[in-house]
Amino acid sequence: MQLNQIILQIGSKVFTLLDVLLASGALAFVLILVTLIVTWRGHRNRKSESLETMRRASELEYRLAEMAGTLRNFADQSQGAQAHLTRTLDERLDHVGQRIGLGLNDQAERTTQSLTHLYERLAVIDAAQKNLTSLSTEMISLKDILSNKQARGAYGQGRMEAIIRDGLHAKAYAFQPTLTNGMRPDCLISLPDSELKLVIDAKFPLEAFNTLREAKGDGDIRVAEARLRSDVSRHVKDIAEKYLITGETHETAIMFVPSESIYADLHEKFEDIIQKAHRARVIIASPNVLMLLIQTMQAIFKDSAMREQAHVIKIEVMRLLEDVGRLKERVSDLQKHFGNANSDLEKLSLSAEKIVKRGLRIESLDVEEPAKLADAKPKLVSSND
Repeated sequence: MQLNQIILQIGSKVFTLLDVLLASGALAFVLILVTLIVTWRGHRNRKSESLETMRRASELEYRLAEMAGTLRNFADQSQGAQAHLTRTLDERLDHVGQRIGLGLNDQAERTTQSLTHLYERLAVIDAAQKNLTSLSTEMISLKDILSNKQARGAYGQGRMEAIIRDGLHAKAYAFQPTLTNGMRPDCLISLPDSELKLVIDAKFPLEAFNTLREAKGDGDIRVAEARLRSDVSRHVKDIAEKYLITGETHETAIMFVPSESIYADLHEKFEDIIQKAHRARVIIASPNVLMLLIQTMQAIFKDSAMREQAHVIKIEVMRLLEDVGRLKERVSDLQKHFGNANSDLEKLSLSAEKIVKRGLRIESLDVEEPAKLADAKPKLVSSND
């Protein structure tokens, strides 16, 4: 086989046997060279690793020595810290024991004080219980009072009198007066600027309300409602016939109900009775309504008193205006006086300035020429200087 024989063609590139042999030889040479280099580097690396191993062993021994010293130091420090910790714990335990002892003593004292206050409050509760017992007894007696017609009238009279006394002047009302027809209403109130008196009656029928509240069945309730309408209507009629006197009393009278609940029940369930009372010119009033009426009348009395004193107020206002006029004149005179005083002060200031200027001129004169001063004629000073 010839060396120039073509054995491989890649594209337009042609490779002969000689080219292939040369390429193979070059490749073999490169492989041998690489093998030698790798072997040499492996030998050098093993030598370097041996030296590094020895260095690391020496460093490890040094580190172990340092660590042993550190461990000994740490053991010494730990022993010292443990002793210090033991002392500190003993001191803290003693302090905590003292504080706990003081706290227990303080807590015992506080507990004693709390028990003392508790005993005191129990005593107050016992007293309150006794008061409640006495109050229940009084409520029972109040029920007995309300069940008695005369006593109930006295109770309503007392509440009405308390409201009127708190709101009106003593001259504006009278209790249990006698009218021209011989009747004696519970209260008469004098109206301002009028000869008529307002009548207030405090005897309200309560038996029918008690019967209605105690009724259980529908039949008993209807009977109690009928009785209530009858009793209240009869009482309204009695007030209108006995106390509404033309020319002596006001055309409207007040029927006082000493209970807000009864007043509310009347307006809620017995509107016909309220309307019948209005037609009879009788106004049903609870304690709150009566209080409002008294406050309104109090304002009316105050307004009437102000009207009576209006002429006195007018005279005082006229006198006040005269005093203000005189004050204005005196202020004007004083203003003129201050104007004159300011003018005089300006003149004095002008004279003082001229004197100062003249003194400055005298000071500037030459004292070494007396002949000239003797020959100089003094100037006449004008009145303005």
